[in-house]
Amino acid sequence: MKVARSALYQQVASELRKAIYSGVLGPGAQLPTEDELRARHGVSRNTVRLALGELVNEGLITRAPRRGSVVRDRRPLLIHPQRELEPHPAGELREAFAYAVEKEGRQPSQAITIETVSPVEEIASRLELEDGDLALVRRRLRFVDGQPYNTNDSYFPYDLVANSEIARPGDIARGANRVLEELGHGQVRVVDDIWARMPNQEEAERLQLELGTPVVVYVRVGYDSGDTPVRVAVSVLPADKHLIRYELDRR
Repeated sequence: MKVARSALYQQVASELRKAIYSGVLGPGAQLPTEDELRARHGVSRNTVRLALGELVNEGLITRAPRRGSVVRDRRPLLIHPQRELEPHPAGELREAFAYAVEKEGRQPSQAITIETVSPVEEIASRLELEDGDLALVRRRLRFVDGQPYNTNDSYFPYDLVANSEIARPGDIARGANRVLEELGHGQVRVVDDIWARMPNQEEAERLQLELGTPVVVYVRVGYDSGDTPVRVAVSVLPADKHLIRYELDRR
């Protein structure tokens, strides 16, 4: 019985995928050449290329002229969203992203711009702004070990933060959440919305995404003790670089 071409390329892809996930082919390892894969599996060049294309789309490998196919470094950043508002140990007043990255022994950095905007309806409604109200947004492109990892745009009611450190360019070492506390509007409740989609062109370029890499959009709205929304944070997270972990405990 003749095996369908689609099944053949999936078999080739499956073998390579197992080698990558098992660690036989680690980050930076070069895959066998197309000719070697053809000979090993007894398939056509087109079948091999279909198999490799599937692994590219899954974010497992990259393909470069002259170098061939190489296993990507897929070490994801572990994110614990529920820990963002937890107090840090004494003397460790760090911005949440930097704190999480350094806990993994990695090096965080970020590029920050500040804007005053009339927010789009999705943001304005989450912040419960009236028509004509302005928001201040801190736009951040965040890096781990020098590689772009995600974007984070944090929106605040303009009148609330206009005269604070949040409105000034540059990093806030202790984090914007701590500044909100100092302004009397510490967040005591948050609501998260999370969904996945394909990136737009600007996101793909800024985050240097491989072809076919989806992103996770993570929107967090923070409320103060009066149940007034004081921050909307919109993060765009490449799916192959992040692991979001929630822990629920009924004790």
